[in-house]
Amino acid sequence: MSPIANANDKAPGLTFYSKDQIECPICSAKFKREELKSGGGRLIAGALTDELRRLYEPSAKFGEVFPLAYSITVCPKCHYAAFPQDFCVLDKDSLSKIYDRMQERYTSVRRLCAKPDFSSARTLSDGAASYYLAMMCYELVDHKYSPTIKQGVCALRAAWLYDELGKKYPEENYAYVSTLFYRKAQFFYRHAIDLESSGKEMIANMKSFGPDVDKNYGYDGVLYLSALLEYKYGAKGDPAKLHDTLVTQRRALSKMFGLGKSSKSKPGPLLEHARALYDSIVADLNDEEDDDEDA
Repeated sequence: MSPIANANDKAPGLTFYSKDQIECPICSAKFKREELKSGGGRLIAGALTDELRRLYEPSAKFGEVFPLAYSITVCPKCHYAAFPQDFCVLDKDSLSKIYDRMQERYTSVRRLCAKPDFSSARTLSDGAASYYLAMMCYELVDHKYSPTIKQGVCALRAAWLYDELGKKYPEENYAYVSTLFYRKAQFFYRHAIDLESSGKEMIANMKSFGPDVDKNYGYDGVLYLSALLEYKYGAKGDPAKLHDTLVTQRRALSKMFGLGKSSKSKPGPLLEHARALYDSIVADLNDEEDDDEDA
């Protein structure tokens, strides 16, 4: 694709910089983290999508606001990127591996963002690129930090932000990039659950399962999103594999929610979306059976 230049059309007064400087544990660069201000009509909550993403209505004063763009801490010098709770606490071996891949990060991120700049006000393009950088860094992180599910959340959020870029710049290939990140998210969510089941990597070390920044849907949210991503982006070209996947996800959803029975312990929106997904999967499987009988 041909990356576009970053245009900073953000309304003044939307963000601020942290009072204390952060020192990068890899290259020792010092910088201040950009934070999104709260209140004042900056965030007008809209609908919740089936992917558990919170949409926000543009405000008259601040226009469009994308809180996700500010969630990842990125060193402007070496492009080490991670969630704030991980940035300064990773073990030396993980940090050493991330340091060794510095040039690869420089090269790779410029394929998506022509002029990534994490030393000044962050744009939507920078925000999307920050998740890609974080995915690359978490690939090198020790299992005790639950890197796989964090890669999954980063991939899903990157897909959302590149989808927004695609709406703004339809002449670019951001819609295609968004689909690639959705497929990455599908893989990481499934892999994280497999690692958890085998005891090789615990998902519980994730501070917030998100997937968005406004609410934590917990481990049940992870199971639901894994099923949803498999349903949307699974093996469409392989009917047998798709069938097995649908059966597996139907079983997982039925165990989570007792075949659709209500549960006071689970968030209402999550329960509603899970029921809808379960019904869709059951309908697809029934259609398969009808097709087999007609054949």
